[in-house]
Amino acid sequence: MGYNGSMSRIQYFIQNPLQLVYMLPALLLGLTLHEWGHAYAAYRCGDPTARNLGRMSLNPLDHFDILGTLCLLFLGFGWAKPVPVNPRNFRNYKRDDIIVSLAGVAMNLLQVVFFSALFIILVRWNNRLFFNEAFYYIFLYLIGINTTLIIFNLIPIPPLDGSHVAENLLARHVPYRTFAFLRQYGRYILLALLWLGILDYPISWAQNLVFGLISKLLVA
Repeated sequence: MGYNGSMSRIQYFIQNPLQLVYMLPALLLGLTLHEWGHAYAAYRCGDPTARNLGRMSLNPLDHFDILGTLCLLFLGFGWAKPVPVNPRNFRNYKRDDIIVSLAGVAMNLLQVVFFSALFIILVRWNNRLFFNEAFYYIFLYLIGINTTLIIFNLIPIPPLDGSHVAENLLARHVPYRTFAFLRQYGRYILLALLWLGILDYPISWAQNLVFGLISKLLVA
């Protein structure tokens, strides 16, 4: 996305402030349910840390991270306040770490499926809704932002969820120093990928795939 991309997003929202209102439900639901998924999965796997700290919550304020939200708004990628997890409480470390790591992404995937299906049903019931600006953009963001969160969090670079999955599955085949390097410098690598716009294509591809499927189902 880089500098020009981020600036174009900022200029777009300045010129179209109502878009921020349309985006708000997607931000609240996408980030809140993602973190709730981590907390609930950890609790089910034997770790009550997040629950005891009040993070197994559906209150968006409990998960709000101002920097992560601003990045999601203006860079297209972002995060909520990470849920605290103590893997020493897991019943089966490798299995449960993967489950907890993927639980947030699973919640975003469920939202993509649910809101896509709801959009199709409502438009088929009343096709004039498709031309209602508020309806169209609210669903556009609900589907698009959750798709972005899925792809972004599956990147196998710390501190993203995909890094836990990759390390658990590849620990026997990849030298430990590789994971140690990524844990130390992963944040900087991610910032570089964002700045250079390298992640734009996979995100756009995934979003276009979802919206293409929706379009096909609407005319089927």
